[in-house]
Amino acid sequence: MSQAIPDKYRDLFTKRAFASLGTMMPDGTPQVTPVWVDLDGDLVVVNTARGRQKDRNMRRDPHVALAIIDPENPYRYLELRGRVAEISEDGADAHIDKMAKKYLGADKYPYRQSGEVRVMFKIRPERTSTMG
Repeated sequence: MSQAIPDKYRDLFTKRAFASLGTMMPDGTPQVTPVWVDLDGDLVVVNTARGRQKDRNMRRDPHVALAIIDPENPYRYLELRGRVAEISEDGADAHIDKMAKKYLGADKYPYRQSGEVRVMFKIRPERTSTMG
């Protein structure tokens, strides 16, 4: 069962708000990474490179958690738990450039590695909690 992101917190996805993405390692321990986030309707979009730890973790176990903190008020945040609903390489290069514009003011993602394959993970929220 999915839970929509409350309208009052959708603005966090238009700001330069970083999220902390929690995934599960193969041994069951948590792994947390700061990530850029975007919205596609009610799905949260995270972009990474194929082969990175979060990529491997989300492919193996689609359960994730995200905490997005308002950069203007650190006491205002959205926490969500959900599942990866879609994994796609199609459009992922253009998407990371879009995220570079939002977060860095750059037209192109400047940290691309030679041979890197970008991947978008679309996450369906199942539970949300908020503060502020």
